[in-house]
Amino acid sequence: MGWTDHAIWWHVYPLGFCGAPIREPDPTPAQRLGKLAGWLDYAVQLGTSGLLLGPIFASRTHGYDSLDQFRIDPRLGGDEDFDALIAGCRARGLRLVLDGVFSHVSAGHPDLQQVLRDGPGSERAALFDIDWQAPGGPTPRVFEGHPELARLNHTTPQTVDYVARVMEHWLDRGIDGWRLDAAYSVAPAFWAEVLPRVRARHPEAWFLGEVIHGDYAGYAAAAGIDSVTQYELWKAIRSSLADRNLFELDWALRRHNGFLEHLTPYTFVGNHDVTRIASAVGPATAVTALAILMTVGGLPSIYAGDEQAFTGVKEDRLGGDDAIRPAFPDTPDQLAPWGRPVLRAHQDLIGLRRRHAWLTTASTERISLTTTRYAYRTRARDGGAFLDVVIDLTATPVATISDQTGRTLWTQRG
Repeated sequence: MGWTDHAIWWHVYPLGFCGAPIREPDPTPAQRLGKLAGWLDYAVQLGTSGLLLGPIFASRTHGYDSLDQFRIDPRLGGDEDFDALIAGCRARGLRLVLDGVFSHVSAGHPDLQQVLRDGPGSERAALFDIDWQAPGGPTPRVFEGHPELARLNHTTPQTVDYVARVMEHWLDRGIDGWRLDAAYSVAPAFWAEVLPRVRARHPEAWFLGEVIHGDYAGYAAAAGIDSVTQYELWKAIRSSLADRNLFELDWALRRHNGFLEHLTPYTFVGNHDVTRIASAVGPATAVTALAILMTVGGLPSIYAGDEQAFTGVKEDRLGGDDAIRPAFPDTPDQLAPWGRPVLRAHQDLIGLRRRHAWLTTASTERISLTTTRYAYRTRARDGGAFLDVVIDLTATPVATISDQTGRTLWTQRG
């Protein structure tokens, strides 16, 4: 068993969390990353075992438009601030995974701009996917229609070398792994070239690929990554609870069993790209969603603020992510008191999962199912231990978890 086998993540979007300006100039760059270091005890008390951070490298706006992936974003601080964060995590036994945006960079990336000036024979031209014959002159190909995001060229050894060097640099500095942003948009053969080189130097590093749909197990095997983002389960949990149709959840859990035969997916009910779970289904039902998350196989992740019943709706407009990526108080003591019951439920359910470590690879089987009531059994891979879970949406959502003796371990409070 490796360190990832029982990981429970606290997922943080640092630029928002630390209150950095996203689209406005930052006249006085500050050591904002130190604010996150002050929340590490909170992450431990929540019950998580590691931090999964959104982008922290120099970028133009939201972090996914990088300008220099070897440098901490000056809106967050510098190397000393990063080293202090690493030291704080290590002192508390917390792992740290960074968001690697290797699909694309900012269209304003200085190397790309230099290449466009110097032409296809320039030293770094092979890093970027450029249409040199475009009618209007050399034009970078863009990521998913976003003109501000320029694609890297994933067919060249120069890009393989570049991505490997970035990964190794920060692994050398003390991180434990990488989330590969938009991995689905990159051919798995690219990762299959990069990762063996990185693993040779860092054999315990963990690699999570952002894959939204499709053949999760097939992509992971071809790419050589350890885990994928389980969006199918995310969607089924939300839709089943919002629409009061638990047949969708049952279907998704049967598919989830199949994925678990090949890999351990990264599971979640919220992240930095979607409407907050409390806004999607309501605060009480969000706890029901958490009960499901914590009683099925996978590597569960809590998006920072969901454990406090934060609300926020994602909108399709400029700034449409701001509500789901808010600034946090300077310290946990400044959190509003109304979030405490949901925090307590998170601590209880994360604690339950830690006491039943076999849940990471457990499969589920249906006991009974109607549109609004679903009972399932989560069983250890060796066929021994199990938990019974009942989700009842008939009136006020209720979730109950019992062990194999029939003893109730946890019941949702109304």
